[in-house]
Amino acid sequence: MLKATLRSFLAHKGRLLLSALAVVLSVAFVAGSLIFSDTVSRTFDRLFASTAADVTVEPKDDLSSQLPSGAVRTLPASLAARIAAVDGVASAHADVSVDDITLVDSRNRLVGSTTGAPTIARDWHPTDRSPVRLTSGHAPHGDGEALLDADTAGKKHLRIGDTLTVLARPGSFRVRIVGIATFTTTNPGAALVYLDPSVAARKLLGAADRATAVSATAAPGVDDARLKARIAAALGDSRDSGGGLTLRTADERAKSSAEQLGTFLDVIKYVMLGFAGIAVLVGVFLIVNTFAMLVAQRTRELGLLRALGADRRQVRRSVLTEAVLLGVAGSTVGLAAGIGLAVGLIRLMSVFGMNLRTAEMVVGWATPVTAYVVGVGVTFVAACLPARRAAAVSPMAALQDAEIADVGRPLRARAVAGGIVGAAGAAALAGCAASGQTATAASLLGLGVVLTLIATVVAGPLLVRPVIRVLGAAFPALFGPVGRMSQRNALRNPRRTGATAAALMVGLALVGGMSVASASMSRSFDEQIDRTLGADFVLQNANFTPFPQEITDKVRGTDGVGLVVRQRFAPLALRLPDGKRVETTAAGYDPRLDEVAHVTYTAGGSAAALAPGRLGMDAGFARDHGVRTGSVLPVEFPGGRTARLTVGALTDLDQADGFGTQGGLFMGLSTVERYIPGGQDSALYVNAAPGVAADTLRGALERTLKPYPQVQVRDLADYKDLVHDQIAVLLYLVYALLGLAIVIAVLGVVNTLALSVVERTREIGLLRAIGLSRRQLRRMIRLESVVIAVFGAVLGLALGLLWGVCTQRVLALQGMKELAVPWGTIVAVVIGSAVVGVAAALLPALRASRMNVLAAIAHE
Repeated sequence: MLKATLRSFLAHKGRLLLSALAVVLSVAFVAGSLIFSDTVSRTFDRLFASTAADVTVEPKDDLSSQLPSGAVRTLPASLAARIAAVDGVASAHADVSVDDITLVDSRNRLVGSTTGAPTIARDWHPTDRSPVRLTSGHAPHGDGEALLDADTAGKKHLRIGDTLTVLARPGSFRVRIVGIATFTTTNPGAALVYLDPSVAARKLLGAADRATAVSATAAPGVDDARLKARIAAALGDSRDSGGGLTLRTADERAKSSAEQLGTFLDVIKYVMLGFAGIAVLVGVFLIVNTFAMLVAQRTRELGLLRALGADRRQVRRSVLTEAVLLGVAGSTVGLAAGIGLAVGLIRLMSVFGMNLRTAEMVVGWATPVTAYVVGVGVTFVAACLPARRAAAVSPMAALQDAEIADVGRPLRARAVAGGIVGAAGAAALAGCAASGQTATAASLLGLGVVLTLIATVVAGPLLVRPVIRVLGAAFPALFGPVGRMSQRNALRNPRRTGATAAALMVGLALVGGMSVASASMSRSFDEQIDRTLGADFVLQNANFTPFPQEITDKVRGTDGVGLVVRQRFAPLALRLPDGKRVETTAAGYDPRLDEVAHVTYTAGGSAAALAPGRLGMDAGFARDHGVRTGSVLPVEFPGGRTARLTVGALTDLDQADGFGTQGGLFMGLSTVERYIPGGQDSALYVNAAPGVAADTLRGALERTLKPYPQVQVRDLADYKDLVHDQIAVLLYLVYALLGLAIVIAVLGVVNTLALSVVERTREIGLLRAIGLSRRQLRRMIRLESVVIAVFGAVLGLALGLLWGVCTQRVLALQGMKELAVPWGTIVAVVIGSAVVGVAAALLPALRASRMNVLAAIAHE
C-alpha cells in the first residue's frame, strides 16, 4: 500500500501543485512573521543590553498614556554628585534626553523620521556604551553647535556646516552641524541630535540645573544589583524630583525597553499572522476540494484496491499519507519562502530607517517546528473528510461511474447541520444588535460571525442550484447551447461548486463587512464633526504630538485671529465611588470652549466643568460608576501629585465627539497647568476676527507657521479628510487580506476546472466530435468559471453585509450611529469576481481546447 500510495502521489503531483501553493503561502506568512519578530527582538535586546548604564536613576513614571501632555519629567542634576559619592560607583553623569523634538533644515524641511520613530535631542557624553561614535567633524562646544547621526544626515542630504532649527519645549534655537556620529549598533529609526552638555539642559529643559536621568557606572567587582541597592539606600525617600525616583539595572532597563518594543512588534506579527490565517482558512477549502475530486476520480482505482484485499483503514491511511506528503513538501517550500519574506521585511524596515542586518537573521527552533505543524496539520485535517469517503468505497465501485456515485449523495445532513448552526449564528447576531453593552455586543458579534460563516460553508451546496439558476438564467439566451451547458456543468456537482466558491466567499465576506463598517464610521464621524466642531481652523502637529508655547504665541499674534482656545492632555488616575481605579487621559481647555465646540450637557455646563478644581465627565461613564454632579473624586497626576476634583458637569457626547478617552474627562487649563506644569499644547482651535474671511485667515496662518512645517492648519473639510485617511489605513489592510484570499481562491477555481477537465475528458471528446468548436469549448469553461466566481461573490457579499450591519450596531454603542453601505464597492466587487472567473479559466480552457478528439473519446 505504501508503494501504491507513493506512485499515486507522484502520478497526481501536477494536480496537487495548486493545493501545495496554498500551503506554501500560509506557512510562508507564519514563518516570515516569526523570523522577523525574533530577529528584531534579538537585535534590540543586544542594543539595549550594550547601551544601558549599570544603574539608571529616572523620575518615577507612574502613569502611562497614549496622549502625551508634552511635559518632560526631570530630576535635579545635583543628584549625579550624590550618586557619584556612593561606595561602588565609578562615575555618574546627569543625562539630558528629550524625545519628540522637531528639527527643521535651512530650507524649512522636516529632518527626522516620517514613520513614527522619535526625533531625540541629547547631551554629548560619549562612553564605551554609547550607541554612536564620532566619525567626522568634532564634538559640539558651546551654543550653536550640534552633532547629527549619519543615517539622518544621509537621508536628508545634510553635511557638516549646514544649519538646523531645533524646536524644543522652552523655544526654538539654531545650531550648526559640526560633526557626524555613526551608530555602532542597530539604528532603531530615530533621528539623533547631540548638544554640548553645558548647554543641553538649558536649551532642552529650560533649566541648567535639571536632568532627565542619572547614569551610574559600577566600579570593578561590584555587580549591578548590589550597586542599585546602595544607590537606593543613599538616596532614601528623595522627593527632590517632585514625585520619587525609579532605579533600574542594565538588565531591568533592557527588559523594560524590550517590553515597549514588543507592542510595535506585536502589531507587525499579528498583521502577518492574520494573512497566514486567511491563507490557511481559504487553503482548507482548496485542499478539501482537490482531494475530494481526486478520490471521486479514483473511485475505480480504490475499488480495485479493495477488491485486491485492501481494507478501509489502509485506503484511508493511503489518502492521508498523500496529504502528509503534500504538507511536508508545501511546508518545506513555505519555510524557504518565509525566510525570503523575512529578508524582504528586514530590507523594507531599512527604508523606514530601522537598519537591521540580514546576516543577523534569527531562525529559532520554534520557527520550523511551527511551519511544519501548520503546513502538515492543515493538509492532514483538510484531507480527513475525503479520506473517510475514500475508505467507504466498496469493491463493486470499480464497476460503476465515479461521477454519478459522487453526485447522487443527498444533502440532507448538510441541510440539518447548516440550519442548526445558522440559526445559532443568527441568534447571536440578533443579540449583538439588541445588546446595550459594548463588551457583550462585541462578543456576540464574534460568535455570530464564526457561526454564520460555518453555516454558509456547510449549507453552501444547497444554495448552488437556486442561486446559479438565477445567475446563469441569461446564458442560454446570450450564448445559446454553450451557455446552457456551462450553467448545467456548474449545477452538476453542488458540493464541488459550493466548496470552490467558498474560498472566494470568505475573502469577499470579510471585505464586505469591513467596507460597511468603515463607510459607517466615516459617515458617523462626518456627522459628529459637523455637529460638534465650531472652530474655523484646528492647528495640530502632523504626528499629533504637542508643540511648544512659541507656536501658540505666534498664532495669537497673527493678523485676523480673533480667538484661540488651547487643548492639552493630562494623564491621570481616578478613584471612583464604586472602588475602581481607572487610568485615563483628560483634555484641558481654555474657558471659551463653547465658542469653538458645541458640547451637549445633561447637567452643568462648560463654565462649571472648566472652573479651577472642577472637571467634566461623560454621563454614561458617571452613571456606570455612581458619579453625579458635585461628587468629589480623588485624582492622581504624574509625578505623584494628587488632588480632589469636583464633578462640575456631565456631557451627553459620544466618545467620537472629541472627548474620546475613557470617561470623556475634560477640565480647565488652569487645573491642568497646576498639576502638570510645563505641559505643551496639543491643538489650537482658532476663529477669525470679526470681518475677516476664513480664506484670508488661513493664508495668514500658513505664512505664520511656515517656519514650523510640522504644524498643519485644518478646516472642517480637512479634518474630515484626516479621519477618512485614518479609517482607510484599516481598510487597506482588509483589501490586502482580500487580495491574498483572491489569489488562493483563483488557485482553487483553476484547480477545480483543471481536474474537472480531466474528469470530463471523454465528454469533451464527444462534444468536439459532434461539432463543438475549440472556441465554443473555451467559452463554455469560461462561463462555468464566471458563474462559480459570481456565486461565491454573492454569498460572500450577502454574508459581509449582514456582518457589517451588526458591526455598525456595536459601533453605535460608541457613538458611531450612522449606517452607510458602499454600493459602489459592492458592485465593483461583483464585476471583479466575474473578471476573476474569466482569468481563472484561461489555462483549463486552453488545455481542454487542445485535446485530441479521438484520444479524448478513448479515455478511460
